[in-house]
Amino acid sequence: MEPRLARFIADAGQRRALLQRLYQEAKLAGLAPELVLAVIEVESAFRADAVSSAGAVGLMQIMPFWIRELGLPADDLKDPWRNLRYGCTILAHYLATEGGDLTRALARYNGSRGETWYPERVLRAWQRHWRPDATAR
Repeated sequence: MEPRLARFIADAGQRRALLQRLYQEAKLAGLAPELVLAVIEVESAFRADAVSSAGAVGLMQIMPFWIRELGLPADDLKDPWRNLRYGCTILAHYLATEGGDLTRALARYNGSRGETWYPERVLRAWQRHWRPDATAR
């Protein structure tokens, strides 16, 4: 996956470190690492310092209220490793809540429950860029 990530992160060392941590966090949460890569592409284009107009922060665009639910007041959502832990935990929670229905879980993750535009974007990114058989574009 490292060559595919180069269009987002120029430094090879940063790419390797991110991929190693991402794989650990995804596996810990029971998620496909390639799915997590697609979520990050759609959410932040791999910008750890991204902040949305709604206030979502970091790689996986975590809303700050999740700190009260999952973490500690000192947690920094711009820290890529902490952000990955939160994002993977939240997505795994929504997958469990939705009985494994990925479309519904992704819609919940984005806060667009009942809509399909966000899950479609993530699944398209997954198919085009991150599936093991995908051609790097």
